[in-house]
Amino acid sequence: MTSAAIYLHPEAFDTTGKRLMGRHSAGESFLRGLLRHGAGEHLYAYNAADRPQAELQTLMDRIQPGSKPAKWIGMRRLTELSVPGGLHCPSPELPRLAWTRQPFGDDRYSLCGITHTTASKTAMDIIADMVIAPVQPWDGLICTSRAVRASVDLQMEAVRENLAARLGATKFPTPQLTTIPLGVNAADYEFSEEHRQAWRSKLDVPKDAIVALYVGRFSAAAKMNPAMMAMTLEAAAAKAGRPIYWVVAGWAASEAATEVYHRETQALCPSIHYRPVDGRSPETRFSIWSVADFFISFSDNIQETFGLTPVEAMAAGLPCVVTDWDGYRDTVRHGLDGFRIRTFAPRAGLGGDLAYQHANAWLSYELYLAAASQMTGIDHASAVHAIVSLIENPDLRMRMAASARDAARQIFDWSVIVPQYEAFWTELNERRLAAKAGPETSRPTTNPRRLDPFTLFADYPTETISASAVFELAPGMSVEAARKILGSTFGATARHLLLAEEHCDQAHDP
Repeated sequence: MTSAAIYLHPEAFDTTGKRLMGRHSAGESFLRGLLRHGAGEHLYAYNAADRPQAELQTLMDRIQPGSKPAKWIGMRRLTELSVPGGLHCPSPELPRLAWTRQPFGDDRYSLCGITHTTASKTAMDIIADMVIAPVQPWDGLICTSRAVRASVDLQMEAVRENLAARLGATKFPTPQLTTIPLGVNAADYEFSEEHRQAWRSKLDVPKDAIVALYVGRFSAAAKMNPAMMAMTLEAAAAKAGRPIYWVVAGWAASEAATEVYHRETQALCPSIHYRPVDGRSPETRFSIWSVADFFISFSDNIQETFGLTPVEAMAAGLPCVVTDWDGYRDTVRHGLDGFRIRTFAPRAGLGGDLAYQHANAWLSYELYLAAASQMTGIDHASAVHAIVSLIENPDLRMRMAASARDAARQIFDWSVIVPQYEAFWTELNERRLAAKAGPETSRPTTNPRRLDPFTLFADYPTETISASAVFELAPGMSVEAARKILGSTFGATARHLLLAEEHCDQAHDP
């Protein structure tokens, strides 16, 4: 089984920062799963941020104590990536990485990336650039859901059609696309009755109360609008004639934003016993699931591509009531692990004004997302019916809980997902080696967007220095005087390019 070096940048895997995002949690979970279940005896680690190895090793040891040893590849030692044969990046940035690889040959190693959000201008530009950058058929992009794969295919085809119509272009090397879901380390979500009662006692929730749980980042515009969850729970409590406790665990961009989120959400469900929880600490993120009887998440936002929290809920043995939206459609099996609630959005072609305004910076990214979300509908009646069914039927809750737990372990555990990654890396490497052995070999070339400055700006100076030019000290200049000038602030603004001091005497020998 072929391995791939991991593009190890702390920002992609560290969940201890102030702005915890879904991609951080997903990155941490992936790295923990790879360290636990990867086939290799060691991990190839590409030091993408050029950080001290000890710092990166500490990060890996915190994510997975006693992890397998790493074989380090320095940031500038790209040719060494031919040893593992590939580089896996926890983002879709294949175009940038392909340009970085090109001076060493496109077939030096394969590249693999993964989708997160594809709604931002940056992400859309990355996908569009895959059509024109030196991305090769032995490179690959992992799409985390069927929905996001369809959107990636659609955008790349739109770019190809545009280039064909404008420029007559016909050759479009395309990366391999595959669909592999995000995973969980299911064993991390096993809880006892003691855990459950500890959380209930802490939050002042009766032992026999019905508890709904939401976990995630708080942003009505850029994540999901909580209004429909609040109104659905309010209606379900009235219909069932039983109180519902709602634990809302998460975080917003600021304390003020968190306060507004909780206040406005609670106002929409006045009879619900609302329990806010700061969901950022690892202890909370991995244990809060034990408090609940079912999980609720009504995603309605185009920034979502997979949605990891329903899988975490399933691993914890919680029935899920979620929207039938993007990646949720690939995780929660309707009627087995919970309920997926129908969603509705405007037909294709009716959002051109939103795209145009956002493209021209007349509409911020957050308002662009909010506008699309505002136009998305959810089947409120079906959502109420689903929650009432779970409230009134404890046997149904138990059956769905067991089904969800089994699915999390059999389908979404990293022990199952990591071999799929490794199989894809193997496929890409085999494609690369087959192309390398073929008649058309890859030759190192220059990035036309980033030319040598002495080539691009060759007409700027009076004359350029030829290879036969002879240099000598200016009259009155000595080695000591030159060293003093070069040691000053303005005498060596690019010190890193100059001779090391121990070589200066040799360079000045007559």
